[in-house]
Amino acid sequence: MDGHHGPEAPAPLRVILVDDDALVRQIVRDVLQRAGIVVIAEAGTGREAVELSVYYQPDVVVMDALMPGMDGVAAMREILAARPAAKVLMLSSSADDELAVLCLRLGACGYLTKSLNVESLPRAIRAARDGEAIVPRRLAGRLIEEVRRTPEDGAGLRPVRSPLTAREWEVLDLLCRGMSTDDIADTLVVSPETVRSHVKSVLRKLGVRSRRDAIDAAGRLRSGMFDEVPGLAP
Repeated sequence: MDGHHGPEAPAPLRVILVDDDALVRQIVRDVLQRAGIVVIAEAGTGREAVELSVYYQPDVVVMDALMPGMDGVAAMREILAARPAAKVLMLSSSADDELAVLCLRLGACGYLTKSLNVESLPRAIRAARDGEAIVPRRLAGRLIEEVRRTPEDGAGLRPVRSPLTAREWEVLDLLCRGMSTDDIADTLVVSPETVRSHVKSVLRKLGVRSRRDAIDAAGRLRSGMFDEVPGLAP
């Protein structure tokens, strides 16, 4: 006997549930646990969601988009600013396409409404963990429209492969719109010093020396010319 017991079982998928309705959390938690998904923490507010997500670093955060106080969208932005690779799946009572597109544009890996069959949620969460985009079929057509309406320069798009964080892309998008440091600070509700810090990081990561060069590099990233940007292998 060599003591070999075969390959180790894969680690269980770890999830944080965020919803201000405790009953919703209980229903979803029970379904996920029956499917072998571990709910490592629950939050009833956006602020709790940010703190728990940064601390536990779950595979997926299942987040209610509409909550009192800090809503799910604001919480998601803070989570992605702290952990750019985090996966946030929005689960909302609203079927508003505008809200869904906003969430996806800001970095959500998917958007589902609470009208879905809750038993299908574990499969959606596993797909989100594996990098798939999770959207209802009715929303697919709307997303295609959004892509078609995107300006030719691609402003607002985020390339799949990029050295920049979600927040750095927000700053770069505003630079592309010709905004000054103070304008960007007002738009993002941060200090001018914070904006300068983000700009400095953008320049460093893109290997350029000026804001104008960063804007040009953004265009190349969006058009898929990765080999022209230092630090990005094709």
